[in-house]
Amino acid sequence: MIAISVIIPTYRRPNDLTRCLQALKQQTRPADEVLVVVRDSDSETWALFKQTDFHPLPLKTVTVKVPGVVAALNAALDTTEKDVIAITDDDAAPHRDWLERIESYYLSDDRLGGVGGRDWVYWQNKLLEDSDTEIVGKLQWFGRVIGNHHRGVGQAREVDILKGVNMSFRRSAIAPIRFDERMRGTGAQVNFEMALCLSLKRNGWKLIYDPAIAVDHYPAKRFDEDKRDRLNEVALLNAVHNETLVLLENLPPLRRIVFMLWAVLVGTQEALGLIQWLRFVPKEGKIAARKWLASLRGRWQGWQTWQQK
Repeated sequence: MIAISVIIPTYRRPNDLTRCLQALKQQTRPADEVLVVVRDSDSETWALFKQTDFHPLPLKTVTVKVPGVVAALNAALDTTEKDVIAITDDDAAPHRDWLERIESYYLSDDRLGGVGGRDWVYWQNKLLEDSDTEIVGKLQWFGRVIGNHHRGVGQAREVDILKGVNMSFRRSAIAPIRFDERMRGTGAQVNFEMALCLSLKRNGWKLIYDPAIAVDHYPAKRFDEDKRDRLNEVALLNAVHNETLVLLENLPPLRRIVFMLWAVLVGTQEALGLIQWLRFVPKEGKIAARKWLASLRGRWQGWQTWQQK
């Protein structure tokens, strides 16, 4: 047997958090500990705990004063002593066999540092229709990151990156490291999980993605600069900064150079390089230009942060 702690960072989403905790009550393999990380100023969540009893969950609260998911998760990691740490979001609802499936992997392979799975995304309470794929959580040789965790099908496979809404780690694997506090953003801090996952891979641990390890994900309102459904240059700059910093930290020297050249000259649909800007400017006009400039600034500032290490 191993002991499992579930960590849920939350901020001002009591209804979503209630759904998440109710789902954890239904687990076929109960959690040994549930840590909910709450901001000291989050009166809505503190009121929820005064009004609602979530028994029989072994629930504890961890208080943080610093905004952002990184500070929240690191505070919880400093609190728990369980063998496995399973992490999900307050706007997710793990399937009944979530912890049972996670536990079986860690019991079967001592070199397994992390396990995660699929998040079934519900947008405005309707299941998001998207094409399935077997290519999930991969870092290509030139630095492009492929996510697709919400679209994964097929057998369990080894991956490079897990997704924050549905991931777990062996405590002995992450004992020497923490989530990177250089990640920018006041809330979601996009790409924060990539830093930890690539550090584990670099240290020789395996990461497994199994689509059968599932959560339902109801992307909720964010109370930071990243609003999900509209462009915000600050949020885009932060996301690109974080990705750039993480990849420069984890790629070998030659691949770093290739990555930066590819990122500036080509880029992706989210973080535009020159070619992507030329591709989107006929359709998006000034918006494409704003994305491109924010992306370039994010690459430059990510490089600067990496140089300061």
